[in-house]
Amino acid sequence: MSDLLANLYPWTKSLHVVSVISWMAGLFYLPRLFVRHTESVALGTQTDQLFQDMEMKLFRVIMRPAMMSSWLFGICLVFTPGVVDWGSAWSWIKAFGVIGMTFFHFWCDKRRMDFVSGNNRLSGRQYRLMNEVPTVLMLIIVFMIIAKPF
Repeated sequence: MSDLLANLYPWTKSLHVVSVISWMAGLFYLPRLFVRHTESVALGTQTDQLFQDMEMKLFRVIMRPAMMSSWLFGICLVFTPGVVDWGSAWSWIKAFGVIGMTFFHFWCDKRRMDFVSGNNRLSGRQYRLMNEVPTVLMLIIVFMIIAKPF
């Protein structure tokens, strides 16, 4: 199995990068939709329904499959010989960053469902602040993978 993973490494890494880019695009955009939804849209209007549809499609059609494929190809990379050094701190920091990104993903889905049920309690400012979470996690993950400082 490790020979197969080693032979497929360039393809697996490419598919992982494409998946992560797609996932990150959604993680950056969905909270921005929440900001506009919170600040500019009245509940129960056609625009409210339009925002809910856009948020649902972004989450289900782009973000969820992208997260799943990011994890799938990432796990394949973890099991590819010589790719991850679990004796170094960078690999653990990166792993915790990915877990944090996954929690943020599900937090976004919970917020999306709050809009659907009419129970959104967060302000546009709070969504703006939360929109920084994936940026910080992305920086940690990228620096750990590329620079491997620890």
